[in-house]
Amino acid sequence: MEAKTSRIKYFPVSFFSVVMGLVGFTIALQKAEKVLKISSYLPKIILYVSIMAFVLIAFLYALKILKFPEEFKKELSHPVRINFIPTFSISLLLFSIAYLEYSKVTSKVLWIVGTILHLIITLFVLSQWIDQTHFTIQHYNPSWFIPVVGNILVPVAGVEHADKYFSWFFFSVGIVFWIALFTILFYRIIFHHPIPQKLIPTFFIMIAPPSVGLISYVKLTNSLDAFAKVIYFFAMFLILLLIAQIKKFLSSKFYLSWWAYSFPLAAFSIATFVMLSKTHLSVFKYIFGVSLVVLSFVVIILAGATIANILKKNICIEEE
Repeated sequence: MEAKTSRIKYFPVSFFSVVMGLVGFTIALQKAEKVLKISSYLPKIILYVSIMAFVLIAFLYALKILKFPEEFKKELSHPVRINFIPTFSISLLLFSIAYLEYSKVTSKVLWIVGTILHLIITLFVLSQWIDQTHFTIQHYNPSWFIPVVGNILVPVAGVEHADKYFSWFFFSVGIVFWIALFTILFYRIIFHHPIPQKLIPTFFIMIAPPSVGLISYVKLTNSLDAFAKVIYFFAMFLILLLIAQIKKFLSSKFYLSWWAYSFPLAAFSIATFVMLSKTHLSVFKYIFGVSLVVLSFVVIILAGATIANILKKNICIEEE
């Protein structure tokens, strides 16, 4: 009993990134059905698995907050873990997007709750960044993009549920902060010590803001203008850059941070679907197909590795 209790004590908020990856995969599969002009139960099955994972993770994390509030407070002031707090509200926003295919009412409820929560969490996280006295440049890594990505995500379902100006507010916050944070990240990478091995997979988070940005921008403007093309092809360049660094990722030991591979790849796949739907160029069909196959492979590997490490009790242990 004591061992189980201690594992709850160290249950990380980053577990919600599993949900982000699964729901992102669900949405990518929904788009694949449109490209292939088929209908199957697979997206719904993955969505239900995502819901079960979300409920279980939320229950265990709530248990941690109730039993070990001091550990929760540590996460709220930790230079890395604090940036994973928004994965909870982002999960709700992703569910709202996935449910657009099945129930507009459910989607709207999830979007309202997710949007309000994410605004509150974003203000809290940014306030912590501003007021902190113990963060250094060595603490900075791509996980700091996570609060920003959530804001850029709001318009995807938001244009269906509220006035576009409301979505423009969140898009503006996200896109401007993304540019600022990206500049700091490259300064940190080039002029300071390498990012710790455990956080190497978070480099894939760099793909998410421009990919989600393309999806939201096209939703807001209903056009594929120069700015939309710039952010999509910048996301594509980042993927090529990360492929060039493939040895760095293959040598990484398994951590929950591996799930950072999934949602950004899903976001790029969906962004490619948007490019395909707007241009009808066959090249984007091939890119979408390849990215979806890679995403499927990655999700299967991540799910298997996560379950294996849970059984081995390598997760939910005390960390530095």
